[in-house]
Amino acid sequence: MIPIKSPIVGTFYRSPSPDSSPFVNVGDSVKKGQVLCVIEAMKLMNEIESETEGTVARILVENSTAVEYGEILFYIEAI
Repeated sequence: MIPIKSPIVGTFYRSPSPDSSPFVNVGDSVKKGQVLCVIEAMKLMNEIESETEGTVARILVENSTAVEYGEILFYIEAI
């Protein structure tokens, strides 16, 4: 499994807005470059993309929680 880590410190969001569906769920297939979540840092929304093609195996962070630099956000099971 490939870990997807936070490149910045900020607030983790699974969807683009509070009333939207999450970008991905466990079991979803993803392509390289597909947006997995956003991290808000200093009022800027930073899209976090998949580094590989595969399936979302685990989501390790709860929505609207603070994340640290290098914290693992997702595990992707590579194809």
